[in-house]
Amino acid sequence: MAEVYSESEVRSRLVALEGWERSRDVIERQYTFATFMAGIEFVNRLARAADELDHHPDIDIRYTRVKLALTTHSAGGITDLDFQMASRADLLADAGIDTDS
Repeated sequence: MAEVYSESEVRSRLVALEGWERSRDVIERQYTFATFMAGIEFVNRLARAADELDHHPDIDIRYTRVKLALTTHSAGGITDLDFQMASRADLLADAGIDTDS
């Protein structure tokens, strides 16, 4: 089982991830895309990456905005898997982001 990060470890790791914030036991970020389809294409790319890592984010799609929330449910908190998925999401989103909110 993955080890849950302490509050200070989470804060330290978040410094390297632009746009990501902690909210209780998750890290989250909202992406804004130019079109609805650009957001859906991002979600499709993200789904493949999540399956590869066997770590699946909570995804909220609102027209051109896609919000991700990451936590390791099996460990009961934020772990390295969440930061791996966050980094992967940022890389996948780069091609389709219009603005960041």
